[in-house]
Amino acid sequence: MSKSIGLIEFNSIAKGIEVADTMLKAADVELVIAKPICPGKYIVLVSGEVAAVKASIEAGEEISEQFLINSLVLANIDEQIFKGIHGTTELKNPDALGVLEFFSITSAIVATDRAVKATQIEIIEIRLGFAIGGKSFVTFTGDVSSTEEAVEIAAKVGMEDGMLLNKAFIPSPRKEIFDNLL
Repeated sequence: MSKSIGLIEFNSIAKGIEVADTMLKAADVELVIAKPICPGKYIVLVSGEVAAVKASIEAGEEISEQFLINSLVLANIDEQIFKGIHGTTELKNPDALGVLEFFSITSAIVATDRAVKATQIEIIEIRLGFAIGGKSFVTFTGDVSSTEEAVEIAAKVGMEDGMLLNKAFIPSPRKEIFDNLL
């Protein structure tokens, strides 16, 4: 079974909660996240088969009114994305470090998915707007060349939609840096 995700971001918490219920009733999807984020926004993230996720997102968009900020359906998501969002990654051999910071939650997810599919990296975390002013950031590790390439791939996604804030590539971070990220 290939996993897909759908995400809707709102500028209203009340509308976000209402839409989350509608989305879950509209299709056979699993609720991954439904919660407020900074600054007073709300996100709903669902997963499941592509058709179900699309139907769920369409149902949510239909009743979103003026409160819809952004939405996304991403098919065939890499399984590391889920671990990164939940912060449950267990690093095997951390090496180089890549960090990207985005103004958009959807940009962070799309950029990370493209980077992980194109390179040999391990996602450490994908932080989706919680306690960071509504921004998102991703951290990942891998060998030097894979990590550097992943940073450039993900940065390109963010630059294309104007949502990249900053990026960093650290070839040999100190152990304490990784310890602090986990």
